[in-house]
Amino acid sequence: MCGMPQQPPIRSTPTRPTRPDASMSLLTNVMDHSLDDGYAEAAARKKAAGDGGLPKTLRARLGLAVGLVLAALVVTVGAAQARVAAPVVAKEREELIDRIDRETEAADKLEESVDQLRDDVSTRQREALKQSGGSGQADLVGILSGAVEVHGPGVKLVVNDAKEASTGGDGNPRETSGFSDTGRVRDRDMQRVVNGLWESGAEAVSINGQRLTALSAIRAAGDAILVDNKPLVPPYTVLAVGDGQRLSTRFQDSADGLYLHALQENYGIRTAISVEDDLRLPAAPSVIVRTAEPRTEKGTS
Repeated sequence: MCGMPQQPPIRSTPTRPTRPDASMSLLTNVMDHSLDDGYAEAAARKKAAGDGGLPKTLRARLGLAVGLVLAALVVTVGAAQARVAAPVVAKEREELIDRIDRETEAADKLEESVDQLRDDVSTRQREALKQSGGSGQADLVGILSGAVEVHGPGVKLVVNDAKEASTGGDGNPRETSGFSDTGRVRDRDMQRVVNGLWESGAEAVSINGQRLTALSAIRAAGDAILVDNKPLVPPYTVLAVGDGQRLSTRFQDSADGLYLHALQENYGIRTAISVEDDLRLPAAPSVIVRTAEPRTEKGTS
Protein backbone atom coordinates (compact mmCIF):
# COMPACT_ATOMS: atom_id res chain seq x y z
CA MET A 1 0.00 0.00 0.00
CA CYS A 2 1.47 2.97 -1.14
CA GLY A 3 1.19 5.44 1.41
CA MET A 4 0.57 8.99 0.59
CA PRO A 5 3.29 11.26 1.46
CA GLN A 6 2.59 12.76 4.77
CA GLN A 7 2.61 16.51 4.98
CA PRO A 8 4.18 18.03 7.94
CA PRO A 9 1.64 19.22 10.41
CA ILE A 10 0.76 22.87 10.18
CA ARG A 11 1.46 24.65 13.45
CA SER A 12 -0.96 27.35 14.23
CA THR A 13 0.54 30.41 15.80
CA PRO A 14 -1.39 31.64 18.79
CA THR A 15 -3.35 34.77 18.07
CA ARG A 16 -3.17 37.73 20.50
CA PRO A 17 -6.56 38.60 21.87
CA THR A 18 -7.79 41.93 20.63
CA ARG A 19 -9.24 44.69 22.83
CA PRO A 20 -12.80 45.56 22.31
CA ASP A 21 -11.81 49.17 21.86
CA ALA A 22 -8.96 48.47 19.54
CA SER A 23 -10.63 50.49 16.87
CA MET A 24 -10.71 53.53 19.24
CA SER A 25 -7.02 53.65 20.05
CA LEU A 26 -6.80 57.43 19.68
CA LEU A 27 -9.70 58.06 22.06
CA THR A 28 -8.24 55.55 24.51
CA ASN A 29 -4.89 57.29 24.44
CA VAL A 30 -6.51 60.63 25.13
CA MET A 31 -8.45 59.20 28.10
CA ASP A 32 -5.43 57.45 29.56
CA HIS A 33 -3.20 60.50 29.16
CA SER A 34 -5.64 63.35 29.77
CA LEU A 35 -2.96 65.55 31.31
CA ASP A 36 0.03 66.59 29.38
CA ASP A 37 3.29 65.38 30.79
CA GLY A 38 4.49 68.93 31.35
CA TYR A 39 1.36 69.84 33.29
CA ALA A 40 1.56 66.65 35.29
CA GLU A 41 5.14 67.36 36.21
CA ALA A 42 4.36 70.93 37.24
CA ALA A 43 1.46 69.72 39.41
CA ALA A 44 3.72 67.20 41.09
CA ARG A 45 6.31 69.87 41.86
CA LYS A 46 3.63 72.20 43.29
CA LYS A 47 2.25 69.45 45.45
CA ALA A 48 5.71 68.59 46.74
CA ALA A 49 6.52 72.26 47.43
CA GLY A 50 3.17 72.93 49.22
CA ASP A 51 2.40 76.24 47.35
CA GLY A 52 5.29 78.27 48.57
CA GLY A 53 6.90 75.72 50.77
CA LEU A 54 4.43 76.08 53.70
CA PRO A 55 1.72 73.64 54.71
CA LYS A 56 -1.83 74.86 54.29
CA THR A 57 -2.56 74.75 58.02
CA LEU A 58 0.50 76.85 58.81
CA ARG A 59 -0.44 79.36 56.13
CA ALA A 60 -3.98 79.67 57.56
CA ARG A 61 -2.60 80.22 61.04
CA LEU A 62 -0.25 82.92 59.79
CA GLY A 63 -3.17 84.68 58.05
CA LEU A 64 -5.28 84.52 61.20
CA ALA A 65 -2.41 85.89 63.26
CA VAL A 66 -1.92 88.79 60.86
CA GLY A 67 -5.65 89.59 61.00
CA LEU A 68 -5.64 89.55 64.80
CA VAL A 69 -2.63 91.84 64.89
CA LEU A 70 -4.33 94.31 62.55
CA ALA A 71 -7.55 94.24 64.61
CA ALA A 72 -5.61 94.81 67.83
CA LEU A 73 -3.77 97.70 66.17
CA VAL A 74 -7.03 99.33 65.11
CA VAL A 75 -8.52 98.96 68.62
CA THR A 76 -5.36 100.33 70.22
CA VAL A 77 -5.28 103.35 67.93
CA GLY A 78 -8.99 104.03 68.56
CA ALA A 79 -8.54 103.79 72.32
CA ALA A 80 -5.55 106.11 72.18
CA GLN A 81 -7.51 108.67 70.17
CA ALA A 82 -10.43 108.40 72.60
CA ARG A 83 -8.10 109.01 75.55
CA VAL A 84 -6.64 112.03 73.80
CA ALA A 85 -10.09 113.45 72.91
CA ALA A 86 -11.76 112.69 76.27
CA PRO A 87 -10.24 115.63 78.18
CA VAL A 88 -11.21 118.03 75.39
CA VAL A 89 -14.80 116.79 75.33
CA ALA A 90 -15.05 116.91 79.12
CA LYS A 91 -13.71 120.45 79.16
CA GLU A 92 -16.18 121.59 76.50
CA ARG A 93 -19.02 119.94 78.42
CA GLU A 94 -18.06 121.70 81.65
CA GLU A 95 -17.83 125.03 79.85
CA LEU A 96 -21.28 124.48 78.33
CA ILE A 97 -22.76 123.58 81.73
CA ASP A 98 -21.20 126.68 83.30
CA ARG A 99 -22.59 128.84 80.52
CA ILE A 100 -26.08 127.37 80.95
CA ASP A 101 -25.91 127.98 84.70
CA ARG A 102 -24.85 131.59 84.19
CA GLU A 103 -27.58 132.26 81.65
CA THR A 104 -30.18 130.58 83.85
CA GLU A 105 -29.14 132.70 86.81
CA ALA A 106 -29.31 135.86 84.69
CA ALA A 107 -32.78 134.89 83.43
CA ASP A 108 -33.97 134.30 87.01
CA LYS A 109 -32.73 137.73 88.05
CA LEU A 110 -34.49 139.35 85.12
CA GLU A 111 -37.71 137.53 85.96
CA GLU A 112 -37.48 138.72 89.57
CA SER A 113 -36.92 142.27 88.34
CA VAL A 114 -39.96 142.01 86.05
CA ASP A 115 -42.11 140.75 88.94
CA GLN A 116 -40.96 143.64 91.14
CA LEU A 117 -41.72 146.16 88.42
CA ARG A 118 -45.17 144.65 87.91
CA ASP A 119 -45.89 144.86 91.62
CA ASP A 120 -44.74 148.48 91.65
CA VAL A 121 -46.96 149.33 88.69
CA SER A 122 -49.95 147.63 90.29
CA THR A 123 -49.37 149.50 93.55
CA ARG A 124 -49.17 152.83 91.75
CA GLN A 125 -52.33 152.04 89.80
CA ARG A 126 -54.26 151.21 92.95
CA GLU A 127 -53.06 154.42 94.59
CA ALA A 128 -54.12 156.41 91.53
CA LEU A 129 -57.56 154.83 91.64
CA LYS A 130 -57.97 155.69 95.30
CA GLN A 131 -56.89 159.30 94.78
CA SER A 132 -59.23 159.82 91.84
CA GLY A 133 -62.60 161.48 92.35
CA GLY A 134 -65.43 159.31 93.58
CA SER A 135 -63.78 156.62 95.71
CA GLY A 136 -66.77 154.28 95.39
CA GLN A 137 -66.65 154.31 91.64
CA ALA A 138 -62.87 153.96 91.69
CA ASP A 139 -63.07 150.93 93.99
CA LEU A 140 -65.66 149.33 91.71
CA VAL A 141 -63.49 149.94 88.66
CA GLY A 142 -60.49 148.45 90.46
CA ILE A 143 -62.44 145.36 91.49
CA LEU A 144 -63.97 144.72 88.08
CA SER A 145 -60.69 145.31 86.28
CA GLY A 146 -58.73 143.09 88.65
CA ALA A 147 -56.33 145.87 89.59
CA VAL A 148 -56.91 145.52 93.35
CA GLU A 149 -57.08 142.61 95.78
CA VAL A 150 -60.56 141.53 96.79
CA HIS A 151 -62.11 139.33 99.45
CA GLY A 152 -65.61 138.25 100.32
CA PRO A 153 -68.05 135.34 100.11
CA GLY A 154 -68.25 133.20 97.02
CA VAL A 155 -67.77 129.70 95.68
CA LYS A 156 -64.79 127.40 95.37
CA LEU A 157 -64.81 125.08 92.37
CA VAL A 158 -62.13 122.39 91.97
CA VAL A 159 -61.81 120.70 88.55
CA ASN A 160 -59.40 117.81 88.08
CA ASP A 161 -58.53 115.16 85.50
CA ALA A 162 -60.02 111.72 85.75
CA LYS A 163 -58.14 109.22 87.88
CA GLU A 164 -57.07 107.22 84.82
CA ALA A 165 -56.72 110.06 82.32
CA SER A 166 -55.07 109.19 79.03
CA THR A 167 -53.89 111.30 76.16
CA GLY A 168 -55.56 110.81 72.80
CA GLY A 169 -53.66 109.13 70.00
CA ASP A 170 -53.51 112.27 67.87
CA GLY A 171 -52.23 114.39 70.76
CA ASN A 172 -55.30 116.64 70.76
CA PRO A 173 -57.77 115.24 73.32
CA ARG A 174 -61.52 115.65 73.07
CA GLU A 175 -61.77 116.93 69.56
CA THR A 176 -65.12 118.10 68.31
CA SER A 177 -65.50 114.80 66.42
CA GLY A 178 -65.71 112.39 69.33
CA PHE A 179 -63.59 113.41 72.32
CA SER A 180 -60.50 111.24 71.71
CA ASP A 181 -59.36 111.79 75.32
CA THR A 182 -62.00 111.04 77.88
CA GLY A 183 -60.22 112.11 81.03
CA ARG A 184 -58.24 115.30 80.53
CA VAL A 185 -59.42 118.79 81.42
CA ARG A 186 -58.86 121.01 78.43
CA ASP A 187 -58.62 124.76 77.97
CA ARG A 188 -62.09 124.90 76.39
CA ASP A 189 -63.51 123.28 79.54
CA MET A 190 -61.97 125.94 81.76
CA GLN A 191 -63.17 128.65 79.40
CA ARG A 192 -66.74 127.44 79.79
CA VAL A 193 -66.37 127.19 83.57
CA VAL A 194 -65.08 130.76 83.90
CA ASN A 195 -67.64 132.21 81.51
CA GLY A 196 -70.38 130.38 83.36
CA LEU A 197 -69.25 131.87 86.68
CA TRP A 198 -69.14 135.38 85.21
CA GLU A 199 -72.60 134.91 83.76
CA SER A 200 -73.91 133.59 87.07
CA GLY A 201 -72.91 136.78 88.91
CA ALA A 202 -69.24 136.42 89.90
CA GLU A 203 -67.53 139.75 90.65
CA ALA A 204 -63.94 138.43 90.62
CA VAL A 205 -62.46 135.10 89.49
CA SER A 206 -59.06 133.44 89.85
CA ILE A 207 -57.60 130.09 88.74
CA ASN A 208 -54.85 128.56 90.88
CA GLY A 209 -54.19 131.93 92.47
CA GLN A 210 -54.02 133.84 89.18
CA ARG A 211 -56.55 136.67 88.88
CA LEU A 212 -58.59 136.85 85.70
CA THR A 213 -59.54 140.08 83.96
CA ALA A 214 -61.49 141.06 80.88
CA LEU A 215 -58.24 140.69 78.91
CA SER A 216 -57.25 137.28 80.27
CA ALA A 217 -56.79 134.42 77.82
CA ILE A 218 -57.13 130.71 78.58
CA ARG A 219 -55.24 128.70 76.00
CA ALA A 220 -53.52 125.32 75.61
CA ALA A 221 -49.92 124.47 74.81
CA GLY A 222 -49.65 120.73 74.27
CA ASP A 223 -51.29 119.14 77.31
CA ALA A 224 -50.83 122.23 79.53
CA ILE A 225 -53.43 124.92 80.17
CA LEU A 226 -52.12 128.49 80.02
CA VAL A 227 -53.72 131.49 81.70
CA ASP A 228 -52.18 134.68 80.36
CA ASN A 229 -49.26 132.58 79.04
CA LYS A 230 -48.56 131.05 82.46
CA PRO A 231 -48.89 127.26 82.67
CA LEU A 232 -51.19 125.70 85.25
CA VAL A 233 -51.18 122.18 86.64
CA PRO A 234 -54.20 120.20 87.83
CA PRO A 235 -56.17 120.26 89.99
CA TYR A 236 -57.56 123.61 88.86
CA THR A 237 -58.97 125.59 91.79
CA VAL A 238 -61.36 128.32 90.69
CA LEU A 239 -62.35 130.98 93.21
CA ALA A 240 -65.27 133.29 92.45
CA VAL A 241 -66.31 136.16 94.73
CA GLY A 242 -70.04 136.91 94.83
CA ASP A 243 -73.25 135.93 96.53
CA GLY A 244 -72.10 132.44 97.47
CA GLN A 245 -75.29 130.37 97.58
CA ARG A 246 -76.97 132.21 94.73
CA LEU A 247 -73.81 132.04 92.62
CA SER A 248 -73.45 128.29 93.22
CA THR A 249 -77.08 127.54 92.35
CA ARG A 250 -77.14 129.68 89.22
CA PHE A 251 -73.89 128.21 87.93
CA GLN A 252 -74.93 124.58 88.44
CA ASP A 253 -78.23 125.26 86.67
CA SER A 254 -76.61 127.09 83.76
CA ALA A 255 -75.61 125.51 80.46
CA ASP A 256 -71.93 125.65 81.44
CA GLY A 257 -72.63 124.01 84.79
CA LEU A 258 -74.55 121.23 83.05
CA TYR A 259 -71.65 120.85 80.60
CA LEU A 260 -69.26 120.36 83.52
CA HIS A 261 -71.64 117.85 85.06
CA ALA A 262 -71.75 115.93 81.75
CA LEU A 263 -67.95 115.75 81.74
CA GLN A 264 -68.09 114.29 85.22
CA GLU A 265 -70.76 111.72 84.38
CA ASN A 266 -69.45 110.63 80.99
CA TYR A 267 -65.67 111.03 81.18
CA GLY A 268 -64.78 110.85 84.85
CA ILE A 269 -63.71 114.50 85.21
CA ARG A 270 -63.62 115.16 88.95
CA THR A 271 -65.39 118.30 90.21
CA ALA A 272 -66.29 119.71 93.60
CA ILE A 273 -68.10 122.96 94.37
CA SER A 274 -68.60 124.55 97.77
CA VAL A 275 -69.89 127.82 99.16
CA GLU A 276 -67.26 129.82 101.09
CA ASP A 277 -67.73 132.65 103.59
CA ASP A 278 -64.52 134.53 102.82
CA LEU A 279 -62.33 134.18 99.74
CA ARG A 280 -59.23 136.26 99.03
CA LEU A 281 -58.15 136.89 95.46
CA PRO A 282 -54.90 138.64 94.52
CA ALA A 283 -54.67 141.55 92.14
CA ALA A 284 -53.85 140.86 88.52
CA PRO A 285 -50.35 141.92 87.50
CA SER A 286 -49.78 144.80 85.09
CA VAL A 287 -53.38 145.89 84.70
CA ILE A 288 -53.79 149.19 82.90
CA VAL A 289 -57.06 150.83 83.86
CA ARG A 290 -58.56 153.27 81.41
CA THR A 291 -61.82 155.17 81.81
CA ALA A 292 -63.91 156.71 79.07
CA GLU A 293 -65.78 159.99 79.37
CA PRO A 294 -68.58 161.28 77.13
CA ARG A 295 -67.61 163.99 74.71
CA THR A 296 -69.66 167.14 75.37
CA GLU A 297 -68.11 169.55 72.87
CA LYS A 298 -70.55 171.09 70.42
CA GLY A 299 -70.14 172.02 66.84
CA THR A 300 -68.06 169.03 65.91
CA SER A 301 -68.76 167.36 62.66
